[in-house]
Amino acid sequence: MFDPTEHIATLANPGRFEFEEVRCYLCGGARCEPFLVGEDDLTAKDGRFLYVRCSDCDLVYQSPRLPVWQIKDFYDSEYIAHRKKKDWGPLTPLYNRAMNKHDRDKATLVARYVELGPHTEVFDVGCAVGTFLLHLEQTRGCRIGGLDFMVDHSYPGFDRIDFYQGLFYEQPIPRDRYDLVTMWHFLEHCYDPARSLATAREIMRDDGTLVIEVPRLDSVTFRMFRDKWPGVQAPQHTTLYSKRTLTAMVEKAGLRIVDYLPYGAFPPYFYLFTGTYFRMFGKGLKLDRIVAPYFAGQLLLTPLLAMQKHLNLSMQTVICRNV
Repeated sequence: MFDPTEHIATLANPGRFEFEEVRCYLCGGARCEPFLVGEDDLTAKDGRFLYVRCSDCDLVYQSPRLPVWQIKDFYDSEYIAHRKKKDWGPLTPLYNRAMNKHDRDKATLVARYVELGPHTEVFDVGCAVGTFLLHLEQTRGCRIGGLDFMVDHSYPGFDRIDFYQGLFYEQPIPRDRYDLVTMWHFLEHCYDPARSLATAREIMRDDGTLVIEVPRLDSVTFRMFRDKWPGVQAPQHTTLYSKRTLTAMVEKAGLRIVDYLPYGAFPPYFYLFTGTYFRMFGKGLKLDRIVAPYFAGQLLLTPLLAMQKHLNLSMQTVICRNV
C-alpha cells in the first residue's frame, strides 16, 4: 500500500517542518494513491507538499500535512487575502473597482437565496479583513459577525464586526443565531471540514442558509495547469474538491443542497492569469509587476469571460440549508 509519509521524505523539505499523516476527510479511509506535489506558488515560500487521492471515495487531500501551529507561517502579510497595499499608482481605480466588485458579486449571489436587510444576521467564516461583511452592513444594514485564523484588526471598520479569531469549531459563537453563514474559500483550507460544517449547522437558525465557494478540481483551469493550478496553493489548501466530493461532503454533514453553481463570485480570470504566470515564470507572484498586464489581459478576454458561468473554468458554489 502507498505510504504518504515515506513519499514526503523524498521531497527535500526544510528540516523545521513537522508533518502529520491524516486520513481521508470524507470517508475516513487510509488507502490512497499519489495525486500531485504542490508548492506555495503565490509567495514562493519553501516547501513541497503531497496531495493524495482516496482510493475509496476519490477525495483529493494533502497528506502528510503541516500541523496547525506551523501552517500559521504561511498566512503572513504576503498571503494574498491579507494584503493591505492600496496605492497602485495610475491603476489604483481599476484595482479598487476589482476589489469592490468581488464583494458586490458575493452579495448579488447570496441575495438570490436570502433576504438581506437590517434584521439579517450574517456570519462569514474566513472573513480575512472583513470587506464583504462591511459591504453588507453598509449597503443592506445587515448585522455582521466573522472569523478568521489570522487577521489584521486595524483594517478600517473592522471593529464593527463581531469577530472571532482561531479555529471555527473551537469558538464560543452563539448557536441558532445566523440567517446566513458564508464560507468563501474557507473549506479548502480547513483541517476538519466535517466539524466545520457541523458548527455551521449549529450557529444557523433552523431556516438558515449556508453558502460555500471553493475551487473546482474537475475544471478547465486544473486540466490546463495541473500542479501549477492556483487552486493547489500548498500547503494552505488541505483539500481539493471536485463537484462530486464537495456535494458528498456537504450531504454527509446533514445539509440539504438547494442549488449547485459551476461558478462563484471569485473571478475565474485570476486563475487563468496566475496559472499562466506560474507556468511561464515559476513561483512567486509579484503583484507590483503584474497589475498592468493583469488588467490588460482581462480586457482582451472579455468575450470569453462573459460566458464564464457556463464554462466550468475554476470555481463552484453550493447553497444549502439544514435538512
